[in-house]
Amino acid sequence: QGRNYFKIGFERLGHTLNHARHYRDLLNFLLALCVYSCGSTTVIHLASVYAQQVLHFTAADSLVMILVVSITAAIGAAIFGMVQDKIGAIKTLAITLTIWFIAVIIACMATEKFHLWIAANFVGVAMGATGSAGRALVGQFSPHGRSGEFLGLWGMAHKLATCVGAVTFGVVTHLTNNNYRLALFSCGIFFVIGMALLWRVNEKRGRLAAKVDAEVPV
Repeated sequence: QGRNYFKIGFERLGHTLNHARHYRDLLNFLLALCVYSCGSTTVIHLASVYAQQVLHFTAADSLVMILVVSITAAIGAAIFGMVQDKIGAIKTLAITLTIWFIAVIIACMATEKFHLWIAANFVGVAMGATGSAGRALVGQFSPHGRSGEFLGLWGMAHKLATCVGAVTFGVVTHLTNNNYRLALFSCGIFFVIGMALLWRVNEKRGRLAAKVDAEVPV
């Protein structure tokens, strides 16, 4: 009682990070997630701006695009959920990051509104699948009874990525005299780096570490 909640929050964060360092694959995955999320969150949040500035989408066009992406995201999550059961979360994420990159390239090269609609569908499929596979991995790598604690780190990584991605897009736009295509391409680079970092994660080893450590008081 009487303690500063801000201080308590940081103490709990430090406690979680201290325990997380014992889980190598969890930390490697969170690093990969933070990097590729710099790309995904920026694409999601600034897609309408790009569409309006580059291909002159109207507000109505943007609203329809958001609806389409929401539908394809649900479809992507369902389809890749089955794929994940067969090939694992890491390989599934690698596929979805490839789809993200393809979507960015299509959008960067788009000269007609139709091209951007194609890219939007790719984004939708990848968005739903990436989110579900990411949450599944964090859950698998977390000891029993502590998944909520480590999902907090997953959320924190997403928030950090949102800031970094938006700043990157803004800086590139400013330095290139409002070249939105190049700014969007910079988001694609995050997917490539994120995929490279993803291959450092051993799914089997991560699950085993969580299972073993769950039986030992930390």
